[in-house]
Amino acid sequence: MKERLLIVEDDEAIANILKEHLEKEGYEINWSSTGKEGLEDFKKYQFGLVMIDIMLPEMDGFTLCKNIRWINEDIPIIIVSAKQTDMDKVKGLKIGADDYVTKPFSLTEVSARVEAHLRRYRKTDRGSISNEKLVFKKGLIIIPEERKVTIEEKEIQVTLKEFELLQLMAQNPNKVFSKEELYQHIWQSVDVEGNNTVTVHIKELREKLRDSSKNPDFIQTVWGTGYKFIGENIYET
Repeated sequence: MKERLLIVEDDEAIANILKEHLEKEGYEINWSSTGKEGLEDFKKYQFGLVMIDIMLPEMDGFTLCKNIRWINEDIPIIIVSAKQTDMDKVKGLKIGADDYVTKPFSLTEVSARVEAHLRRYRKTDRGSISNEKLVFKKGLIIIPEERKVTIEEKEIQVTLKEFELLQLMAQNPNKVFSKEELYQHIWQSVDVEGNNTVTVHIKELREKLRDSSKNPDFIQTVWGTGYKFIGENIYET
């Protein structure tokens, strides 16, 4: 059974060429025309591989790649771009892309690279980290499939955005997220100066988790930057 692939490309002509070619190869294709739409689709469906252009409206390809990596650290990502400088290629690979194909491209080469990356991915654990239960000391358990959070075996009521913030940070422990990155990833929009949305949601989360801002067990403020999750993991199932 062939894989479902995600193509994020704002040029309809190029997207159609890739889509038609890969569908002939037996793949199921989803096409997104903006970075924001691509992130929404990635969260909604299960994909085997993602192909991303760099110059995208609403959210550029580099930012999209980074956001996808926060959700799934293993899925193959191929950047397909007209940008051919070594600097762009290095930047793409550093933020998590597995490969970089320059336009104009050979469809035969694209097929070969897609199949090669899928073979590697099939050999790894395909379970997305977004579906793994996370268990931490101090009694915190996060169950993504049920969108459930418990503290010392008592469920606490969190909003959807609060849950998504907690899940993202808990799945990327000790990674410092800026408020702008959190807002862009969770609200899928560009942060504006004076927007306290993230701050307010973190404050509410801390109160519900009974987590002190001065001596936190879970969410630590990184002054001048943002926040990071410091909970001590016990195991994941």
